[in-house]
Amino acid sequence: MWQSMCWVCRDRFRTDMGLLAPRSYLFVPGNRPDRYAKALAAGADAVIVDLEDAVPPNDKPSGRASLAAWLSPEHPVLIRVNSSESQWFREDLALCKKPGVAGVLLPKAEGAEDIRAIAEHSASATPILPLIETARGFWNAHALAQGPKVQRFIFGTIDFQLDLGIQGEEEELLYFRSQLVLVSRVAGLEPPVDGVTTSIDDLERIRTDTLRARRLGFGAKLCIHPRQVSPVNVCLEPTAEEESWARRIMEAAEAVHGAAVSVDGKMVDRPVIARAETVLARIKQRGQR
Repeated sequence: MWQSMCWVCRDRFRTDMGLLAPRSYLFVPGNRPDRYAKALAAGADAVIVDLEDAVPPNDKPSGRASLAAWLSPEHPVLIRVNSSESQWFREDLALCKKPGVAGVLLPKAEGAEDIRAIAEHSASATPILPLIETARGFWNAHALAQGPKVQRFIFGTIDFQLDLGIQGEEEELLYFRSQLVLVSRVAGLEPPVDGVTTSIDDLERIRTDTLRARRLGFGAKLCIHPRQVSPVNVCLEPTAEEESWARRIMEAAEAVHGAAVSVDGKMVDRPVIARAETVLARIKQRGQR
């Protein structure tokens, strides 16, 4: 009985909780084609070629041209287009259908019509990742989540703080982070992606920020430098202690064939088993990356 139940839970969590989704997204400036290959070799689960914030206005056309010439299915990347209100948005849309585009990030996402515009100008299987960076975007998160091909939200914490006049990114953003996790779950999206840590060399800060995101239900984090990738990946994987716990849970549950059982002095019920299944599935996934 327990074995049958666990297979159901595992399949549900694989489908609903995005176990195969990237943990780390590494930005590379669109106007620096010399860095594209280096970014791909940095160990991130996904690379984002940034045509927006990382590219000065005068370099927008040349950056777009460099990316267009380099794109190939042999090295798929995501691209962050410029916002829908910018003068470069329409030109950026022309790139979205090119082979090698693995996904499109929409900055300052606020309206479903912008999601539809990207969907119409991208390949049928290309996912869209709206960046929640403004009060209006957060307010419209439910509607944005229903947009075509939306895969997961990205929380643009720096711009969000600026838009709302928030000073601080700990408890000051707790409500907003939790709401994005909740909306994502209800809408059936992958767990959201947390924003960047601006401290490039402070690995302890990166680890702290990533572990906080994981505790709150985020499934990934943005990286702005290759040095951030490894700690982000590690922190978003189960620890040795979690693996040991999950294996003890499964062994105990299978041994009693559905009867009540306790592990480490705590009752084991269906949600606990589902959590243990999720941990072990993530460990299996880690071996397949």
